[in-house]
Amino acid sequence: MPTHAPYVFDEFFASGQEESISPFLTPSSRFWSHHLPLKVAIFSALLLLFAFISSFFLSPLSQLFLIFVYFLSGTPALLGALEDIKNMQINIDVLMTFAALLSVIIGSEIEGALLLVLFEFSGALENMVTAKTKGTLLHLHELSPRYAYVIEEDQTLHERSVKDITLNSLLLIKAGEIIPLDGLVVSGTSSVNLIHLTGESHPMTKQVGDEVQAGSRNLDGTLTIQVTRISSDSTLNRIIQLITQAQEGKPRLERFLDRFSTWYAMTIIGIFFLLASLLPWILSIPVLGLEGSLYRALTFLIAASPCALIIATPTAYLSALSACARQGILLKGGMILDAIATCKTIIFDKTGTLTTGKLSIVGLEPLGEIEPFLNTKRALAIAASLEQHSKHPIAEAIVHQAQLEQLPKIPVLDFKSIAGFGLEGLIELEGKATPVFIGREEFIAHQLPPPIHKMWHSLALKDRRKGYLSTLLLIGENLFIFHFLDTLRPESQAVITELQEKAGMHTVMLTGDYPDVAQAIAQHVGIKEVYANLRPEDKLAKVSMLSSTAHVIMIGDGVNDAPALARATVGISMGKLGSATAVDASDVIFLNDDLSQLDGLIKKAHQTTAIVKQNISLALGVIVCATIPAILGWVPLWMAVILHEGGTVLVGLNSLRLLDLFQKRPID
Repeated sequence: MPTHAPYVFDEFFASGQEESISPFLTPSSRFWSHHLPLKVAIFSALLLLFAFISSFFLSPLSQLFLIFVYFLSGTPALLGALEDIKNMQINIDVLMTFAALLSVIIGSEIEGALLLVLFEFSGALENMVTAKTKGTLLHLHELSPRYAYVIEEDQTLHERSVKDITLNSLLLIKAGEIIPLDGLVVSGTSSVNLIHLTGESHPMTKQVGDEVQAGSRNLDGTLTIQVTRISSDSTLNRIIQLITQAQEGKPRLERFLDRFSTWYAMTIIGIFFLLASLLPWILSIPVLGLEGSLYRALTFLIAASPCALIIATPTAYLSALSACARQGILLKGGMILDAIATCKTIIFDKTGTLTTGKLSIVGLEPLGEIEPFLNTKRALAIAASLEQHSKHPIAEAIVHQAQLEQLPKIPVLDFKSIAGFGLEGLIELEGKATPVFIGREEFIAHQLPPPIHKMWHSLALKDRRKGYLSTLLLIGENLFIFHFLDTLRPESQAVITELQEKAGMHTVMLTGDYPDVAQAIAQHVGIKEVYANLRPEDKLAKVSMLSSTAHVIMIGDGVNDAPALARATVGISMGKLGSATAVDASDVIFLNDDLSQLDGLIKKAHQTTAIVKQNISLALGVIVCATIPAILGWVPLWMAVILHEGGTVLVGLNSLRLLDLFQKRPID
């Protein structure tokens, strides 16, 4: 049995997680360390209150309380400011520490203490906002097991770190355990819950040959899986990396404010010294005292400090990203929300996006005269017996239907598969070997009598107009026609209607399918602009053309969609059915393949933009409304402190609204 402690210890402190959740703390220590900065700020506020009350009747006691306030709230600020100065960074921490020090120098110790307490309080709230928005990422880290049971060649079990497990290793997954790595089931049957990865609450049955993803929970059976991706490449790890990249990817406005803050802080300090030295000459006021230039300059310094302005954007974007991640929508950065808000055109791929990508049989009918011993059920059983070893979507639809109807398998002799055309073999019917063919028209047409061939052409034309896909089954001289339909997602029509009528979006469909099939699907869901029979390079050209006049969103799922997804203003891929190439090329990933989330995502993007504007307006409003009166002596120092820190707290709380405003509209 390996020794866990050193590995866990190193891994925890390398993860950058909050110290209060460290597994090495005792329960009581963990309680006191949770939100420690906020608790210190509250305790300092109580001490400051005692200092203010006692200042009226016992000055020495008031000074003692203030010493403790400056020690508890001032020491962290001072250490942070010294570190920033050492790194040649003049920022908001330096400004606030400088202001508190000047407050003591001019005899306004209580105002300086109030500044430190409120500054620490707003900083604690900002940390809580950030921690709350990163809750999804921490939760995913918890879903990632560190150890797994490996089945050795001699069938013995050994517990190993998932980081040391190699490809093709066999793992034993017991009921109730979280699957540590992506793999293929080689033994056992069980229900698996993917809610933590995709938001889907319905368990899925997994059996031999099925894929399972890291992070999903094995519910009731025991599975043996063969590892198909190592730890660094697992589905769960890729999701964690995407969320991390999204949180670190700053929008343009946030990057501008980060660059702006250093120059702004230096400018404010420069103005402070100018005001302190020039106001006595301009306004004929003293340097010291409550009406002095130093007091007014210090009030200006605090009022003009950009705390609220600096946190206005990151807290909003982090909150929005977290809300989306909890719904199974991953965005590769806050800037994607800005881009979505500018888009007025949405381009849909057909297969796997508007449809499920899975065919279903909508009809099976004989063509011409059929021998009495044959009927549609027997024809379906024969077709399923031929198709049972194929992975083609048509084969899967036929086999699935035969299983639903519990039809028996029929032995097939001399089985042959002609790639791209169809299957053939011999079966025994009425005591004699009968040739059977199933596949495309080109594969079977030469064996059909001319009248039957003509009837088939007429029927095929009607099928295409209805959006059906057809295949031929020839049993001896008896012809049957299978009609298939690519199943529409149940939410597709409602989503398109919602986007067009309520969101005012222009919708377009691109597909490599036949024009008739594409038009039938487009007509059903309500899309008027359709481009069909497209190769990957054609899709890319169409997206480029549409992108040249407006910002566009492209939604797809396959390898052939990847170039177009990368070219669009915003590329969205379907994560469950989509290819790895499409996922990598896209900006947004729908983990649970739910198109009904699209309207919510667009709404969230506009909400984020609106709240960022509100935050910036609020922050700038506080600065503008407080700085000029401060210079004129209309705003006392304590009021400037409250306005400054109050604005910071309001901005943080306003950003938190984005955590709860993600709503999927109901699908009628």
